Amino acid sequence: MTMSLKTDAAYALLVPSSMGVRLTPENGQPFHCADRFTMQVTSAETNVASISSFLGLPVKVLTALVKDSPVARMIRDDLARRHMDVEAVEVPQGDPWGYRHQFNLADSGLGVRGPRVQNDRAGEVGRTLDVKDFDLERIFAREGVQILHLSGLIAALSPETTRFCLELARAAQRHGTRISFDLNHRASFWAGREDELHRDFAEIASLADVLIGNEEDFQLCLGVEGPEAGGENLAAKIDGFQGMIDRVKRAYPNVSVFATTLREVIHANLHRWGAILAEGDRWHVVEPREIAVLDRIGGGDGFVGGMLYAILRGWEPATWVQFGWATGALATTFLTDYAQVADEGQVWAAWKGNARVQR
Repeated sequence: MTMSLKTDAAYALLVPSSMGVRLTPENGQPFHCADRFTMQVTSAETNVASISSFLGLPVKVLTALVKDSPVARMIRDDLARRHMDVEAVEVPQGDPWGYRHQFNLADSGLGVRGPRVQNDRAGEVGRTLDVKDFDLERIFAREGVQILHLSGLIAALSPETTRFCLELARAAQRHGTRISFDLNHRASFWAGREDELHRDFAEIASLADVLIGNEEDFQLCLGVEGPEAGGENLAAKIDGFQGMIDRVKRAYPNVSVFATTLREVIHANLHRWGAILAEGDRWHVVEPREIAVLDRIGGGDGFVGGMLYAILRGWEPATWVQFGWATGALATTFLTDYAQVADEGQVWAAWKGNARVQR
């Protein structure tokens, strides 16, 4: 199976995102006892899009930025360095207690000490993303987009962002743009909004061509019965996921690709990493194998980004999961939350397990 894409689109990939910054202690130290930190620009959606942008495909980000904020300037400059176009609404801060960009306080962990993450999202400007601020007819009809990638994090961030993602999905479907949806359930985002989010996530999923998520995501976001409890070995996990996806297919017949990652943590810097992808009636499984981990944040986004890049390139479906596995594995070797891949050859070398020096 190949996925037909618009041939005259200005953008290969479009992502709506709430941009923020991450503070990470140096040298793998815990956050609470560190006094030196690296500050970087981050968001799950631009982590995904970075694979395509670094490999030369045109990418666009839709976001909201705080007007005259030095952090907003840092975000614009960073996305430009990643070769991404940015269309942003500039929102006045208001007062010292007004809008700002989220802070992700996250250490990397080391050995037996796992990483810890706290998201400080008070006053997050991305929660104001509103469909009225963007010309969807221009974006989808005149500019053109091959794949719209949506994250459940943005879709659940606020009532405004939920409506924004719904309208983006509707416009994309209307204009022949393929839709990728990473369910990415976050319980704290859903608290008190369960009924409306179940309804709206179900509509987005009904329009999607690609659905990504683990067993919990499919159960909690879409209400699909998950695998039976007790399946801890790999074969049981794969069988359980396959059975669940068969149920999802019946509920969402428009979806043609389903994907998830498999991760076993041996210690903070050594994981077993695998992936499962279903396209049509065919299954492609990468059984977990050991990867070295410098920082685990962004590995799942890297997988999605690599898979979407392979789809955009028109490759055979068997390569989608392979390229995604490799870009996900590479993302964990960077201190940024995204893989800054040099070229396709570097990715395929990682897939083949070839870590020899390249001269």
